[in-house]
Amino acid sequence: MDTLVDYRVEGATARLTLNSLHNRNALSTELIAKLLRGLRAAVTDPQVRVVVLTHSGGTFCAGADLSESTASPPEELAVNRAREMTKLLRGILECPLPVIAAVDGHVRAGGMGLIGACDITVAGPRSTFALTEARIGVAPAIISLTLLPRMNARAASRYFLTGESFSSERAVEIGLATTAVTEIAAEVARFTDALVMGSPQGLAVSKALTTDPILRRFDRDAERLAAHSARLFVSSEASEGMVAFLEKRRPTWADTDRTRETGDVGGA
Repeated sequence: MDTLVDYRVEGATARLTLNSLHNRNALSTELIAKLLRGLRAAVTDPQVRVVVLTHSGGTFCAGADLSESTASPPEELAVNRAREMTKLLRGILECPLPVIAAVDGHVRAGGMGLIGACDITVAGPRSTFALTEARIGVAPAIISLTLLPRMNARAASRYFLTGESFSSERAVEIGLATTAVTEIAAEVARFTDALVMGSPQGLAVSKALTTDPILRRFDRDAERLAAHSARLFVSSEASEGMVAFLEKRRPTWADTDRTRETGDVGGA
């Protein structure tokens, strides 16, 4: 059985490994809770100076767990999911320890928000990235809070809208990843060695200088975006998109083979 999240301390590093292989490390309620518990454990351990967030299997994180069953009404479930994601992203941003994402696999949808929340992202050669929300009838609402401050504006427009996947090298070009390397373990070790040279106080305050502007956006916009995300998730288009995804077929709106007679639209 999957343990969902493995927690291990190695020297001054707490390693949180996403290990929900049955659903490609999708963000279920339980996985999010375990990630938050792992972050709290790292912060309260005086030995730990750095957190590394990594994964088992070929996918870092597939986004929200669309197959998760619950007795809650759909509207309530959608709001709760959005708030859980907000809490997780805030947990990474507010963590006084530097958080490194070590990625060598696919990153999709909500998983992209995790990358955006981390202070440093090391991407290996098997990494691919995509914001696929629009393809299932929703939008990257909550995760925009961590992604838009990282990505350049043109790239954000392109990938928020098209859902195209892109490489680790491209992720570095647009500001999403820090480095793209072939030897990911060596690069993570290089960063952790550099980070432990900083004092706990110095690292915590220096990190806050970079994350405070993002957290102010959370304070201002998170609840509104959570409500917006929830409305999208219970819409008819999202229902069709999610069913199509689970059935591995194209959603109805992607049927572009039909032709219509068009006329002159006029003009000045």
